Amino acid sequence: MHTAQAQSELPGTFTVTDERASEEISEVSRLYLDGNLVATFRLGLSKSRETRTIPLPAGRYDVDYALCGEITIMHNGHQETHQVSSEGQLHHPEGHTLDAVGSNNFTDFFLVDYNDPSVATHRHGRAAVCATPSS
Repeated sequence: MHTAQAQSELPGTFTVTDERASEEISEVSRLYLDGNLVATFRLGLSKSRETRTIPLPAGRYDVDYALCGEITIMHNGHQETHQVSSEGQLHHPEGHTLDAVGSNNFTDFFLVDYNDPSVATHRHGRAAVCATPSS
């Protein structure tokens, strides 16, 4: 029974899948929970999909997230690189599978659970943690 008690105290996990859209050439995206980097996804012509298991911070069921990325697409025969980011909150995401989704012509980037939209809320606009430091 001691082992069962220890297992119940372990943080839950959820998965995030990032998939390259047909017009994308490459993508590098980073997922932050409560301001801490927890996963980096790298997609390209030879790798179109990646799924990662993400541990929740211990004792937390609602966590803030930020999704940041650089997406290179082919548009009108030319390559364009877009810096995309957004932030939101995850509500009891343990056991869920979320998708990293780009919208608005690759200018917005957020997490969604298509089976249970209440798991992730999304705030439009750039995530502060994604800002590149200027020197």
